[in-house]
Amino acid sequence: MELNGKIALVTGASSGIGAATALKLAAAGAKVGLAARRVVRLDKLADQIRTTGGEAIAIEMDVVDRASVEAGVAKLVQAYGGLDIVFNNAGLMPISDVEALKVGEWHRMVDVNVKGLMNSTAAALPHLIERGSGHIVNTSSIAGRKVFAGLAVYCATKHAVSAFTEGLRLEVGKKHNIRVTSIQPGAVDTELFNHISDEGYRDQMEGLRDQMSFLSCDNIADTVMFALQAPAHVNVAELFVLPTDQPW
Repeated sequence: MELNGKIALVTGASSGIGAATALKLAAAGAKVGLAARRVVRLDKLADQIRTTGGEAIAIEMDVVDRASVEAGVAKLVQAYGGLDIVFNNAGLMPISDVEALKVGEWHRMVDVNVKGLMNSTAAALPHLIERGSGHIVNTSSIAGRKVFAGLAVYCATKHAVSAFTEGLRLEVGKKHNIRVTSIQPGAVDTELFNHISDEGYRDQMEGLRDQMSFLSCDNIADTVMFALQAPAHVNVAELFVLPTDQPW
C-alpha cells in the first residue's frame, strides 16, 4: 500500500509501539489519528508530527468504552474524510499466578486486550468496507502462540487476538479487499512491565534484560510498516518478531 495520503488510526498511541508506529506513518505521508486515554501525551506527539510536516490529531479514547471508541473513529473520519488503516495496539500485561486470584486484573486484561480490540475493529470496519480496501493490524504477542507460567490470562487474551485476527482475515480479505495482519512480538522495551503488580514477577521480567537484547519499539514499528507497504495483492497475515538472542 502507498501510505502517502492514507488515513490511519493508532490505538495505544501515547507511548511505546503505538507512538513509534504513528511517527513512522506520519513520516510516510499518512494522516494519523492518535488514540489513547493519556491525551496530554497525544497532544505532544501530534505537535511533534506537525513540526516535521506531518498530519495528526489527538483522540482521547478508552477502547473499553464502545461509545468512546465510536466517537473517536467518527472524529478521525470527520477530520480527514475516511479511514484506510487501523493499528489495534492498546494492551495491558499485569501478570501473576492464577492462584493469586487477581480477578480484577484478569478482567481488565480481557476488557482492554480483547474487547477493546474488538470495539475499535467494529467501529472502524464499516469505513474500510465503504472504501473497498484497507488494512487492519492487530498486536498479538509471542504469548499469542506460546503459554508461560504467570501469564495464563495474558496468554489467553493474546491467543484470542491471534484467532480473531485470522478469522477476520478470512472473512473480509477477498470479500472487501481488506488486508489483516497479526504482529507477534517477543521481548520489546515498552511500558508493559509497569502494569505488573506482583513484585516477584516484575523483578523476573526486568531480569530478562540481562539475558537478551530487547527489541526497540522502532523495530516493531518497522515491522508494521513492512506489512502495510507490501504490494496490494500481498497480505502479510502474521509476523513473529524476536530478538536474535531470545531463547524461548
